[in-house]
Amino acid sequence: MAQVLQEIKKALENRLGSAQRVALLAIGSDLKGDDAAGLLAVQGLENTGKFRIFIGATAPENLTGEIKKYSPTHLIIIDCADLQEKPGTIRIFDPEQTAGDSFSTHRLPLKMLAQYLRMSLKSDIMVIGIQPKSVKFSAQVSEEVKHAVMHLKEIIQELIKESN
Repeated sequence: MAQVLQEIKKALENRLGSAQRVALLAIGSDLKGDDAAGLLAVQGLENTGKFRIFIGATAPENLTGEIKKYSPTHLIIIDCADLQEKPGTIRIFDPEQTAGDSFSTHRLPLKMLAQYLRMSLKSDIMVIGIQPKSVKFSAQVSEEVKHAVMHLKEIIQELIKESN
């Protein structure tokens, strides 16, 4: 796990090297177990000069106007995702690699949201997906996802601290 986390941190550092403004868009529902992963990953983080957090919850499309107004050079979407991996697995990828409706647990396919934002923003857009164990209504967040989110949050905090 430590090596994977180092790879994720390195990949983010490489992608964000030229970033002037980074928007972090957290997606998920705290009512559906591991679907809360995106929300938990940014919980407690504060906006800085270079990073701004947007809580999209189950309707991230409602924030497109605010995100466009911020005009980020980079947009990171954080959400649980069916990666066909073991629970808690974290992957970074481009939204075009998502499989439409089956990728996310939300109404608007992530791929469609990202395409709209890319046309509007001309930003570098990436997704951080976290494999859920269960997204059943009223389930608790699994230990695997809690553990993964804790490490992802540490990486994001380090990137924010290094940018100041």
